[in-house]
Amino acid sequence: MGEEVKAVKLFGVWSSPYSHRIQLALKMKDIPFEYVEEDLSNKSFMLLNHNPVHKMIPVLVHNEKPIVESLIILEYIDEIWKDRPLLPQDPYERAQARFWARFIDDKLLPSVWRYFLSKDNEERMKTKEEAIMLLRILESQLNMKKFFGGDILGYVDIVANVVAFWIERVQEVVGIELLNKEKFPILYRWIEKYYDDSITKGCLPRKDKHMVYIKARYEVALVKQGQLCKSS
Repeated sequence: MGEEVKAVKLFGVWSSPYSHRIQLALKMKDIPFEYVEEDLSNKSFMLLNHNPVHKMIPVLVHNEKPIVESLIILEYIDEIWKDRPLLPQDPYERAQARFWARFIDDKLLPSVWRYFLSKDNEERMKTKEEAIMLLRILESQLNMKKFFGGDILGYVDIVANVVAFWIERVQEVVGIELLNKEKFPILYRWIEKYYDDSITKGCLPRKDKHMVYIKARYEVALVKQGQLCKSS
């Protein structure tokens, strides 16, 4: 397995797709780790100590050294434990994988969340068009491939977990549809393969419990958005 596995600890939240990314990567590489569930309304001293800048999860602690931010943690895991690579070995393909991971986190997700939080019809149509366009761009990267990296789950697939289960669950809670099988057949074929993976299944948050959490978070986000509008 490469470097001997010493103290590996993951600070996360059960409902977080970002925590899920790290859990999935560790399990795919068969790396033993201790999981520490955090309460973000009452963050532990250890979390604040390990991540004093962002004060957020996930945090991976390896040999008492903390690594933060999910994309950085994934790359760290891949560099330390060489077996079952997550990133492509070819430098160009590896750079492309990093690009699409950033595309998902920096472009796609903010756009989708804006759509779910939009209130009037004009804003909703505009944000929906943008979100659909970005989803189509992501879908085009699959082409005829089974996964984004080829025949097996890899780095971009792990990052795209938010598309595989989070968007579907949020749109069910919100009651407005963005992603469906008719509009995105290739992306849906990928989602089905993602769910079929035995390791992935073991990392997904239980749907009924997760839906309750999403509903609560969505309602809080709407309240905050309303407060921002009033103060502007």
